[in-house]
Amino acid sequence: MQPFTYVAIYFVIWWTVLFAVLPFGVRGQHEDGEVTDGTDPGAPIKAHLWQKALATTLISGVLTVLIFWGMSNPWLQEYWS
Repeated sequence: MQPFTYVAIYFVIWWTVLFAVLPFGVRGQHEDGEVTDGTDPGAPIKAHLWQKALATTLISGVLTVLIFWGMSNPWLQEYWS
């Protein structure tokens, strides 16, 4: 495969994992009891986006390596064909 294919697959996996990781640890304003005027009560107090981006990058890297390992493993290719 060409390098662009690897990047494209990683990109798709990264965005998919990001949407799975975003709700982790979210605490809404309504749970704290202090809702700022003009905001939604379910808006997060602290989003921790840098931590979620790091977790997404690590998880996506592992998943991408596993997918490419599975695609290049002759034993698995025998059963997928």
